[in-house]
Amino acid sequence: MKHARIAWAGAVHDAILQDGQLELVTPAFRGKRLDFGEVVWLPPLAPMPPRRPRSVLALAINYADHAKELAFKPPEEPLAFPKSDASFIGHRACTVRPLDATNMHYECELAVVMGREARRVKKSDAYDFVRGYTVANDYAIRDYLENWYRPNLRVKNRDTCTPIGPWLVDATDIADPMKLALKTTVNGQVTQQGTTADMVFDIPTLIEYFTSFMTLYPGDVILTGTPDGVVDCPAGSHVVCEIEGIGALENTIVHPGIPTP
Repeated sequence: MKHARIAWAGAVHDAILQDGQLELVTPAFRGKRLDFGEVVWLPPLAPMPPRRPRSVLALAINYADHAKELAFKPPEEPLAFPKSDASFIGHRACTVRPLDATNMHYECELAVVMGREARRVKKSDAYDFVRGYTVANDYAIRDYLENWYRPNLRVKNRDTCTPIGPWLVDATDIADPMKLALKTTVNGQVTQQGTTADMVFDIPTLIEYFTSFMTLYPGDVILTGTPDGVVDCPAGSHVVCEIEGIGALENTIVHPGIPTP
């Protein structure tokens, strides 16, 4: 099943995809259907309990072809950095490109959403802890890069710079998340193509690695990296990141000062 989180009629609602429409599951409106253009799309992630931030762990250079593109050897262990979910925005929202940026590019990524508390998980059991999958576009502003392996906060934690969605797809609906095609288009032109089969570290390896030293909780997110084919995107670019079986995440880049949804 495909789940969404939307704003409509002055409130936030959970919805599911039914017959090409959004069907609300909020008790007061259960069963009501809306067209995609009637709503504001939000990140398809449940709000976290008070006083506990969501953990977002992002992988650097987790595709062999992307490592080659950057003239690096694939890493020998996962290269990860933390992100704040304050950078998340929803489907069809706008991302702000800084005026001084000369190289800002998308990163189409499979996002793994945890469904159970996970600590010291073995690879063989890892998928039992996954709630589902969504699409993320983890924009990078290379002007601010200090280290390819450990991007600093201004590269990867900027407000509006991590669109995510539109759907959270149940893990049970994805037969093999390690065999999914990825594609990015900019203004209708295909600029990036790849497959999750090319990840250096697959999802079970990542879950085993992270939970060997930290606890992951329901709602925590792992961004699994991007294939090669990233290009600079100026303001006005319409970017679509699509992953087979998960969905197509649309986003527009704007200059500072332009109102965003």
